[in-house]
Amino acid sequence: MPTSLRVALAQVNPVVGDLHGNAKLILDAVSKAAAAEADVVVFPEMVLTGYPVEDLALRPAFQTASIERVIELAKEIKGIGAGNLLVIVGYLDQDATSGTAKPNNAVALIHDGQIKGKYVKRHLPNYGVFDEFRNFAQGSGTLIARYLGVDIAIAICEDIWQEVGPVSELVNRKPGILLVPNGSPYERDKDDLRLALVQKRSKQLGAPVVYVNMYGGQDDLVFDGDSLVVDKEGVLLARAPQFEDSVLLVDISVAQNTSQPDLIIDESQTAPTKTSAVRAVESQRLSEAEEIWAALVTGLRDYVAKNGFKSVALGLSGGIDSALVATIAVDAIGKENVYGVSLPSKYSSEHSLTDAKQLAANLGIDYRVIEIEPVVQSYKAATQLTGVAEENVQARVRGSLLMGISNQEGHLILATGNKSELAVGYSTLYGDAVGGFAPIKDIFKVDVWGLARWRNQLANSQGQTPPIPASSINKEPSAELRPGQKDSDSLPEYQLLDQILELYIEKNGDATSLLAAGFEKALVDRVIAMVDKAEYKRRQYPPGPKVSAIAFGKDRRLPMTSRWKEH
Repeated sequence: MPTSLRVALAQVNPVVGDLHGNAKLILDAVSKAAAAEADVVVFPEMVLTGYPVEDLALRPAFQTASIERVIELAKEIKGIGAGNLLVIVGYLDQDATSGTAKPNNAVALIHDGQIKGKYVKRHLPNYGVFDEFRNFAQGSGTLIARYLGVDIAIAICEDIWQEVGPVSELVNRKPGILLVPNGSPYERDKDDLRLALVQKRSKQLGAPVVYVNMYGGQDDLVFDGDSLVVDKEGVLLARAPQFEDSVLLVDISVAQNTSQPDLIIDESQTAPTKTSAVRAVESQRLSEAEEIWAALVTGLRDYVAKNGFKSVALGLSGGIDSALVATIAVDAIGKENVYGVSLPSKYSSEHSLTDAKQLAANLGIDYRVIEIEPVVQSYKAATQLTGVAEENVQARVRGSLLMGISNQEGHLILATGNKSELAVGYSTLYGDAVGGFAPIKDIFKVDVWGLARWRNQLANSQGQTPPIPASSINKEPSAELRPGQKDSDSLPEYQLLDQILELYIEKNGDATSLLAAGFEKALVDRVIAMVDKAEYKRRQYPPGPKVSAIAFGKDRRLPMTSRWKEH
């Protein structure tokens, strides 16, 4: 006989290591769920510790603190009058059976002030952003707990990616519902893959699936939320907003007593009668540009806030990259906390100076001008540099001045390089590569232009002044380190270059596949050589939000010392 189970999907934004603050987030969400007469509350993967914890997981003191805090949390939940709820909380557990403390990625089933059971992640991929789990214990099969007459199965994130293992075991065990806490980072076009996977699993199990994902920025990852619920036929019942905190409530029709459970949470056979039904919400999906923008804003905002910074500063060149980064920063932390610095040399064009000033005026940010020529001349007087080495003095003087301002005034310096430049090494170490965070390092140049146009269109639609000067978008890119310099003097045109980079980097192509795609051999050889040679520069670049499937430093690392050449 089916029953209606009210489930609350708690899509929250924890901070790694902040056990006290994260526990408060959990309690606040539980309180909202209790007020809405929820039966079950599901939180994201490792919500108590924050995620990903990386090598913090290997510290016994952190493991112990996490275990102690989840035990205390169970008591606190009962203390706020929500002990009758089943609360699913991800945390870091410890396996000491081998004589040494090994970390476990675990979920606690909390009810009536106690931890009634726990589930440990079984399938642990060793790729991409999940490398941090390489030392985690392998876990313990499947778990089904009976609560209000419903047999509730638990799986953690990647456990549902595998056809074998927990999924195949649960198919045989026939749970009434599957709850899946997740820490699934944002990537372009990933949300549709998630939905398709969850729908596939619900049909296999013949049971509804509740997928709860984390929200917020953590180092160079961004979590977009986008939690969802599907019924046993795979029909979407509800979906949480992207890039927002949310406690999403859903009434789900669930079959009772479908399996042999591993544990009994309580003896009740029906859910309590509710005052009224809740209306299922399916939040509107963001467009691709809105998604990427939200990811960049969230990543920067949380990096600033979670690391204790109050403000950011960046060099404003009058070009499109710095203009886009400044606009992202204003949207992330407010115009009063963004400081623009123009650092003109004798080669800076008049339009670059006016574009930088206009951008600052449009955004309403603090703006100053520091002429670098006297410093450049002093630098050159102490050295004997010519050619590119002499040109790069300008970039390094700018970088040094920005870091000096950071030391003096406490701003986080933002690097303004894009993915195209990082790919081919078109940056100057200790020059334009300085800074603490790089908001657009995973965005190709063609996407920089696209996002700038989109952001200006958004401002127009809202009756606001478009922030980015049209000339910054339309003019030919230039580092302006010598008279008449253009990026195309050193690089293929970006429209062409980015096509090659997308195939080579994000689709893991090689020379053969690039030639088959129609690109000229000389161009392919040139671009591949530039990309492979520039790995040492990328290793020294600041972190920035990952928004693609293959991001430098997170998913793609080449050996810096290598004699391999593609033929």
